[in-house]
Amino acid sequence: MLEKLEERISVLQRELKEYEENRDNLNSLAKEMIAKRNELNQQVKDLLEKAKEFKAKRDELNNQAKEWRSERNKLNEQIDKLYEQVDKLRRKIDTKGGRPLRELQREINKLEFRQQTAVLTVEKERQLVDRISKLREELEERKRQLEQNAELRELLNSIRTLKQQTGSLNQKIKETMEKANEYHGQMVEYFKKIDELRKEADKAHQEFINAKNKADEYHKLVVKVRKEIKDFEKVIKALKLQSAKTREQIEREKLRKKAQEIYEMFKKGEKLSTEDILLLQRAGLI
Repeated sequence: MLEKLEERISVLQRELKEYEENRDNLNSLAKEMIAKRNELNQQVKDLLEKAKEFKAKRDELNNQAKEWRSERNKLNEQIDKLYEQVDKLRRKIDTKGGRPLRELQREINKLEFRQQTAVLTVEKERQLVDRISKLREELEERKRQLEQNAELRELLNSIRTLKQQTGSLNQKIKETMEKANEYHGQMVEYFKKIDELRKEADKAHQEFINAKNKADEYHKLVVKVRKEIKDFEKVIKALKLQSAKTREQIEREKLRKKAQEIYEMFKKGEKLSTEDILLLQRAGLI
C-alpha cells in the first residue's frame, strides 16, 4: 500500500514539474508580449504626435491659402468691375465694334486652363497654343487701340496692376498648396505606419492574453497537483505512524511474554541472570 502511494506521488511530482515549467514559460512569453505591445504603443504615440504636427502645418498652410484666395477673389471682383467700365467706355469710343476685352481675357483664361489640365495630342495642343496666341495678339491690339484714350488707359493700367497682384497671389497659393500637399503626404505616410504598428500591437496583446490564460490553466493544475501530493503525503505519514505503533505493540507483547516466562522461572526458584532481572523490571513484574 505504501509503495503504491509513494509511486503515485512520484508520478504527481513529475507532472507537477512539467506543469510548473509550462506555466513559467508561458508567463515569460506573456511578459515578452506585454513588453512588445507597450513598446509598439509607445511608437504609435510618438508617430501620432509627429503626424499631428504635419497635420497642423498642413492646416495652417491651407488656411493661409484660403485667405489668399479670398483676397484674390476680391481683386478679381475689382478687375471685373473695371472691365465693365472699360466695356462701357469702349462702346462709346469704339465705332468699329468687336468683342469686349473681358470676353477675350476670359476665353484666354479658359483655354490656358484646358492646356494645363487636359490630356491632348500633339496636334490638338499645337492648335490650342496657336488659338491662345492669336487671342492674345487680338487682346493686345485692342488694348493698344483703346489705350489712346486717356481714361481707358488709366482703367487698363489699374487692371494690369490688379492682375499683377492676383498673379503674385496665385504664385503664393500654388507654392503654399504644394507645401501643404507635402505635409499631407507625410501625414498620410505616418498614419499608415501607425495603422501597421497598431495591428502589430493588437496581435502582441492577443498573444499576451492567450499565453496568460494558458499559464493560468497550468497554475490551476499546479495548485491541484500540489494538493494531491500533500494529501497523499498525509496518508503515507498516517500509515507509517500506524505501522510504527503496530511494531511497537508487537515488541511490547514479545517483551511481556518473555518477562512472564522469566517470572514463572523466578517463582520456581530458578536462578536468573542480570539481564533477566532487568527484563522483569522493564515489564513491571518486580
